[in-house]
Amino acid sequence: MKHLLFIVLLIFSICVYSQNNPINTLELTNKSRIKTDLFKITQTPKSRNYQNIKSLNIVANYIKSELTKVCDSVIFQPYKVNGAIYKNVIGSIGMEHKKRIIIGAHYDVCGNQQGADDNASGVVGLLELARLLSKEQLKYRIDFVAYTLEEPPFFRTKQMGSYVHANYLHTNNIPVKGMICIEMIGYYSQKKGSQNYPIPEMTIEYGTIADFITVVQSEKSGAFGKQIELLMKKQQTIKTKSFQGSSLVAGVDFSDHLNYWNFNYPAVMITNTAFYRNKNYHTQNDTIETLDIDKMSAVIEQLFLSIKKLK
Repeated sequence: MKHLLFIVLLIFSICVYSQNNPINTLELTNKSRIKTDLFKITQTPKSRNYQNIKSLNIVANYIKSELTKVCDSVIFQPYKVNGAIYKNVIGSIGMEHKKRIIIGAHYDVCGNQQGADDNASGVVGLLELARLLSKEQLKYRIDFVAYTLEEPPFFRTKQMGSYVHANYLHTNNIPVKGMICIEMIGYYSQKKGSQNYPIPEMTIEYGTIADFITVVQSEKSGAFGKQIELLMKKQQTIKTKSFQGSSLVAGVDFSDHLNYWNFNYPAVMITNTAFYRNKNYHTQNDTIETLDIDKMSAVIEQLFLSIKKLK
């Protein structure tokens, strides 16, 4: 067993950090506003999947209206798929800077469901970060990008909103310091056995209680990924762990950061580990009531404090 664990650690470069008693947050986030955002994003006439473009547009318009309140520029990035128009929403601050940080989250869902954790939670994080960071003097331009068509049947295709955006950056030779993908940050549990992993031996290092947030990296995350990891751990608003591994491990590239890696941009994913924890994943049980707003707020605050300190 020890030999097997050593091999797993060597191959996948597992990096672990945990805090037994996270420091109380500074209450920088607005939990009432977070709940309002969650409601607005999840309560559309029909589920916001690729077949219900009207619902997608309702959410896209809401995201744009909220970003317009705090960003210097907000635009739609429309593109056509099978004769229909889909839209990314992009809000920008710090436009006097040349190099950019991309903060992204997808707003579509898989099938007929609310998609509260997947990925309304990520979009709410995006909006709250825009509100907080818009008040700061930053060293980089930040583009807040809400993507469409992350979910099947478009995952891993050029129709993903994140592929469209990453390809735009690449085609136009736009310098990017790094990309932060926010993917499912709302679900937690204090029960033993509530956390699973792609490699069973990881339970020895990570534990079986789903009470932490994870910084997921690959070799393509580079120095940017390491900096985000260290800054996230330093803030101590929520228990934080990290994983650096190959895309051969199921889940490592299961979101929009995938497309930035494909264009050789450093990127990380901030996640609660999705289906390795949340059994409501891609079901109608993924509802607002299952989310932990306090921990979700702590993640957003920790991201805010980390991004502020990026060098």
